[in-house]
Amino acid sequence: MAAPLALLALLFELVAGYPDWIAKRIGHPVAWMGRLISFLDMRLNRDDADSETRRRGGAIALFVLLLIVGSIAFTLETALLLLPFGMIIAAVVCSVFIAQRSLYTHVANVGEALEDGDLPKARKAVAHIVGRDTADLDEAGIARAAIESLSENFSDGVVAPVFWIVLLGLTGGALYKAVNTADSMIGHRNARHEEFGKSAAQLDDVVNLPGSRLSGFLIVAAAALGGGASAGDAWQAMTRDAAKHVSPNAGYPEAAMAGALGLSLGGPHAYDGAETQSAWLGDGRREANAADVQAALALYGRADGLLIALVFALAVLTAIY
Repeated sequence: MAAPLALLALLFELVAGYPDWIAKRIGHPVAWMGRLISFLDMRLNRDDADSETRRRGGAIALFVLLLIVGSIAFTLETALLLLPFGMIIAAVVCSVFIAQRSLYTHVANVGEALEDGDLPKARKAVAHIVGRDTADLDEAGIARAAIESLSENFSDGVVAPVFWIVLLGLTGGALYKAVNTADSMIGHRNARHEEFGKSAAQLDDVVNLPGSRLSGFLIVAAAALGGGASAGDAWQAMTRDAAKHVSPNAGYPEAAMAGALGLSLGGPHAYDGAETQSAWLGDGRREANAADVQAALALYGRADGLLIALVFALAVLTAIY
């Protein structure tokens, strides 16, 4: 168990995030993965291929991606842990797979724009964190989109990578992020990626299963700490509505957040001009606003604090036993 490594990574990312000066000089490891995925997509996903060939090509692409990322991460981790302060360096590397600081910042930008009554700025800010069309969203639509993104990304941007780092160290965190990035790039139900991205989408569902449930429980527990949130309603909404979500995982944190804040999240969304019908999660207000975004951020902060406390407890147990 690599709980001490995960704890250091969480704390480093919380304090420093991913420094801009590093990003400007070398980019981001997730962007490197993205370039490899794009290359494999271009080479293995031919427009004239039939469905079976596309599906097989996607499986090969995913295997190559995981082989390359896993080999590099395992070699790097093994080498670093031989050094006197190698765990600290490894923790810094692991921190790039966690997004607690940047997630808060992006959602807070939406909330601030809504508080200022600047809907164009709010739409622009929320477009950075959601894939749906945002040009026609009103205040409630913007606020709901921001809260939904905060909930879902708490799971796959914070809790899930931490889970895999605790379980499999730096290599686990890197492999998780490779799968998650592949799903975000090629796991779409469109003409080009319906078959090619099927393996990535299915594996992403599997690797996010434990993190999504844990993130939902953390939101419920955070609601129990106060701040005007309702733990009972969060639990009820999660257990009743999570399975209604089109994703087998995203519904858990989203439904828990909706219940905790007395909101209804989800519902119809537009993607590339086409409306998609999605279930409503929670039975509260649909008219979310800037105050709800701030309440969601506060709840997220408490849930993240509980995650850090949990990993700290695991790290202590690891040291004792």
